[in-house]
Amino acid sequence: MKASILKGINQALVFEETSSPVPEADEVVVKVKAAALNHRDVWIQKGQYAGLVFPIILGSDGSGIVSASGSEANKHLIGKEVIINPSLNWGENPRVQAKDYIILGLPKNGCLAEEVSIPARLVHEKPSHLSFEQAAALPLAGLTAYRAAMVRAAIKPGETVLVTGAGGGVALFCIQYAVAQGCKVFVTSGSNEKIEKAMALGAIGGVNYKNEDWHKALVKISGGFDATIDSACGDNFAKLADMAKPGGRIAFYGATLGAFNSGVPAKIFWKQLDILGSTMGNDEEFKAMLEFVNKHKIFPVVDEVFPLANAEEAMRKMDEGKQFGKIVLNIE
Repeated sequence: MKASILKGINQALVFEETSSPVPEADEVVVKVKAAALNHRDVWIQKGQYAGLVFPIILGSDGSGIVSASGSEANKHLIGKEVIINPSLNWGENPRVQAKDYIILGLPKNGCLAEEVSIPARLVHEKPSHLSFEQAAALPLAGLTAYRAAMVRAAIKPGETVLVTGAGGGVALFCIQYAVAQGCKVFVTSGSNEKIEKAMALGAIGGVNYKNEDWHKALVKISGGFDATIDSACGDNFAKLADMAKPGGRIAFYGATLGAFNSGVPAKIFWKQLDILGSTMGNDEEFKAMLEFVNKHKIFPVVDEVFPLANAEEAMRKMDEGKQFGKIVLNIE
C-alpha cells in the first residue's frame, strides 16, 4: 500500500510504498477513503509530543470500507462503510483515560495510508448523510468537542454558551453541538471573517479578541455565560471567569496560550464556578456523539481536501492555522 510517512522530527512527510497492515485477532483492516489532519499531527512532526517513534504513519481521523478481518467473528463487518474511533485503550473508568491510553496515529500507525488496522469494536457505521470526506473530519475533533461541551460543561437548552477560537475543528463542533442543543451561542476569534462564518453556523454573535476590552463587549451583547468552552487558557482565562455567570462552568481541552492566569480567586469561589479539564472521550461518548450527529444531521465543516500524495502541503496549511474547519485528505 501507499502511505505518507514521517521518518523523523522536522522532516517532511514522504509518500511511498510500505507494508500493508496485518490485523490482530480482534482487529479489522479498513481501506481508507478519507483522512483528516489535527494539530496533533503537526506537533508530532515538530517533536513536541510525548512517546515519539519513527517511522510513523500519522492521522487519527479516518473513514472507509472494512476490507479484512483478523478473525471469523468480525468477518460480517467486511464491506461496511465505517468511521473510526481513534480513542484507543480508554479503560474501565468512564471519567478518565487509563495509563496505557493512546490515540491512533502514534504509536500505532494511523490513517494517512491506503489501509489501517483497528480494533473491530472501534469501527462504527458511517453516518449516511455524510460523505467519506465529511465523515473523516468528525472523529477526534468531534469526540473532543462532545465530551467538553455535552458531558463536562453539560450545556443545556436555553443556556448562553461561549466558544473561544472559532475556526479550529473542535471549536466548530462545539458551536454546532451547542446550536443543535438549543443554546444561545457566542464566539471569539482573532478574525472577523471567522466570526461571520461562525454566525452562519448558528452563533448569535462574537467579538474579536484582538480588540481592547473585548471581554467587556462580549458581556454587553451576551449578558454573561452559563458555560464556556476554551482551548487557549493563558492570560485570557481570567477574563473567562469574569464573564461567567454565577454557577457557570468553564471547560477547556487545550492550552495554546500556555499556563492560565485564573485572575482573582474570589471571583471563582464566590460565583461557585466549575473549572473542568477535558481530553478526547470514552467509547460510550463516541457512540453518543454519532447518535447526536445523526439525529441533528450535523455536517462537519471541511476547509479543503488534498490528495494523500500532498499530505505535506496539507500539514503546512495546518501549521499556518488559517483554515476554517478541517483539512481532509482524499486517499483515492
